[in-house]
Amino acid sequence: MAKKIAIKLYRSCIGRPEKQKRVVAGLGLRKLNQVVIRLDTPEIRGMIQKIPHMLEVKDVK
Repeated sequence: MAKKIAIKLYRSCIGRPEKQKRVVAGLGLRKLNQVVIRLDTPEIRGMIQKIPHMLEVKDVK
């Protein structure tokens, strides 16, 4: 079974560069404090590393 992670958007996209807004949208996040569950893949981890100052990440069991 593939490992999953919970990703929470805790900082606003207002005033951020367009690239960072696209990464947030690519993760499936739309609203502040929204949490999405994604597979723990290198692609998702790379997206998280682009905007670590905006996200909170936790492992899901």
